[in-house]
Amino acid sequence: MAALSTALVPLRSTTGGALIAATVLATAVCFLDASVVNVAIPAIGQSLHASVSDVQWVLTGFLLTVGGLLLLAGALADCFGRRRILSAGLAVMVVGSIFCALAPSVHVLIVARVVQGAGAALVVPTSLALLNGTLNVGDRARGIGVWAGLATIATTVGPYVGGWLVDHASWRWVFLLNLPLIAAALLLLRHVPENADRRPLTTDVVGALLAVVGLVGVIYALTEGAASGWGGANVIGALVLGVVALASLVPVERRVREPMLRLSLFSSRQFDAINATTLLFYGALAAAGYLIVIELQLELGYSASGAGAALIPSSVVFLVLSPLSGALVVRVGPRWPMVAGILTASAAFAWLSQAHAGAGYVEAILPGVLLYGLALGLSVTPLTAAVLAAVDDSDLGEASAVNDDASRVGAAVAVALVPLLIGATGGKTLEQALATGFEPAMIAVAALTAAAALVAGLFVVDERVAVRTLPPLPLHHACALPTSEEP
Repeated sequence: MAALSTALVPLRSTTGGALIAATVLATAVCFLDASVVNVAIPAIGQSLHASVSDVQWVLTGFLLTVGGLLLLAGALADCFGRRRILSAGLAVMVVGSIFCALAPSVHVLIVARVVQGAGAALVVPTSLALLNGTLNVGDRARGIGVWAGLATIATTVGPYVGGWLVDHASWRWVFLLNLPLIAAALLLLRHVPENADRRPLTTDVVGALLAVVGLVGVIYALTEGAASGWGGANVIGALVLGVVALASLVPVERRVREPMLRLSLFSSRQFDAINATTLLFYGALAAAGYLIVIELQLELGYSASGAGAALIPSSVVFLVLSPLSGALVVRVGPRWPMVAGILTASAAFAWLSQAHAGAGYVEAILPGVLLYGLALGLSVTPLTAAVLAAVDDSDLGEASAVNDDASRVGAAVAVALVPLLIGATGGKTLEQALATGFEPAMIAVAALTAAAALVAGLFVVDERVAVRTLPPLPLHHACALPTSEEP
């Protein structure tokens, strides 16, 4: 198909403003649905009489669906139009959110979270691609900076607002928090021109199915095994099925003319190292974020809103440092800022592991939270720059999608392992397990973070980063990484 001809627009225009606002709101919705549920988990478990395994699936069901469908969603956006697919994804999230709020049981809630995840999978790779492909080339770096800064505000205030709703209304209102944002985004998208490559849709159905079955099988086995034991036929069967499906993905993708995932990307040791770092680091971030929030509520006696507010200083530090980190990457390359940031996160988690009942916020929590914000400010930008520098310009879009998928799969796996890390087995509740399991679990997360720093230090290099942090060539399956795109 021929490429769709779309006139590029300046950032400082009515259309540019609508574009920025719509993509910020869409991204904020995904941030909220992925993170704000953490503060509601204790209330959900109590209200719906949910087991530890059920509670885990409320979190991992969303993450896993996004990760499993991400690459396919990028292909849909390229084929049918980015604005169209972004609007469809937001509409699906509306349906999922309403069903979450009305769920009469935890199992219905899990299914509704999967629906939410399917919508988010359409939104995640499309919002930034639409932004990149519509703005003038000279405005893209500035537009991405505005987009990133404003979208991050959702992670700052979202958990606090969600916690306030849990405390003063019901956990069900948490799932309706995104509806005004979605409505505003859909209205703004009416003023944004369509943008797409109009590429033929991939026919790699087998590859897509193997990826989804493999991820679901492995995550299901980890979640159920940690909760009910590793010897069950369902756990063993799911694990075998998942491993076989993922192992089969490689030979299948080699034989497909237009594969969903081009294996040639992984011929670069740099690219492999960055994705291994991403898998470990973002997995640790997800597990730590979940552990800290439930520890604050169940052990330290914080309200849901108090637990959300406790982490706000980290977002403030991150927002302040991010622009400075970008300048540092241009001067010295991504490797050592990335390593320093990830090691700082490890130190933050080690500090926070000492937070126990009776500990004061200023001495026990705040220093770790500030270190956490410093770690994010140092590491996120260089990690982005390094993954872009690892591949040719023609591969930027798919490389971004793979890296974003690595972060989400890492998060899903790590969150699935939380019950095992804290010892929530044999019928123990989260509260019972946290009393003795929080400290060793956080130490394990700190060790996982240090392993990510080791991989980055040994295998990530600084070549060509200064000139390719914002490359000017096509992006096809964009994710939450600052690349630029030409139509």
